[in-house]
Amino acid sequence: MSEAPHLLVEEEGAILVATLNRPEKLNALTGQTMALFEAALHRFRDDPALKVMLIRATGRYFCAGADLRDRSAEPPEPACSGVAIREKHRLGLHGMHRIYDEMEHIEKPIVVAHQGPCVGGGLEISLSCDFRLAAKSASYAFPEGKMGVLPASNGVSRLARIIGTHWSRYLIMANLPADADRAYVMGLVHEVFPDETFEQDVMRFCTHLAKQHQEQMGTAKIAIELAHDVGLAQARQVERMANSALMLNPDYLALIERYIKNIGDKGKGD
Repeated sequence: MSEAPHLLVEEEGAILVATLNRPEKLNALTGQTMALFEAALHRFRDDPALKVMLIRATGRYFCAGADLRDRSAEPPEPACSGVAIREKHRLGLHGMHRIYDEMEHIEKPIVVAHQGPCVGGGLEISLSCDFRLAAKSASYAFPEGKMGVLPASNGVSRLARIIGTHWSRYLIMANLPADADRAYVMGLVHEVFPDETFEQDVMRFCTHLAKQHQEQMGTAKIAIELAHDVGLAQARQVERMANSALMLNPDYLALIERYIKNIGDKGKGD
């Protein structure tokens, strides 16, 4: 009997839903998982009818990290030098770095929903999402420290950008886990929902995103990253440049005209 696909992909209106589907293996990431995920990501990117991508999982774990038994994309000879290991991280690992970069560059929102423990590589892929939603029973950890190494595919670089050095030390140096409530305090997740209503709450959030102005969200995604990387004066220039394009959009011009008219109409009725 053949194994079920490691990732299931379906559309729910304007939302593309990608579901990790190896519950018996705690949704550990394989070459097949990443290949299917990259194809789904490109489908989301290229279809203008799709407004939001949701990543979720089946089973009691969101993801236990990389499947260390999966050698489908490994070179025949192990890396035996620092250079080789660095190149493996940059170019190998089932294309994770390339995929994470693409997630961050796509000008549409990507949401991840953690219904259970999110560990190692599962947390790293989540860090390239725009929004992270947690069920009360979710938890977070980087087990790499137990083996004397660092999480090297987003686990330091993107983590520190999101939660700062203070909490990054807690997860990486102290090698301590965080439950959903602590992850919320860290700024690692945006919302914590009850387990009982988690799926409905997640879909409500995604539906809300799908209704937002697409040009505004795409521009905001770029502007926020740029503003984070430069000084205050240059960040203000980013704001000005972004709005100089958005405020010429016919949608904005029509909306602001209607808004001003409504203000006048309300005043006449007082």
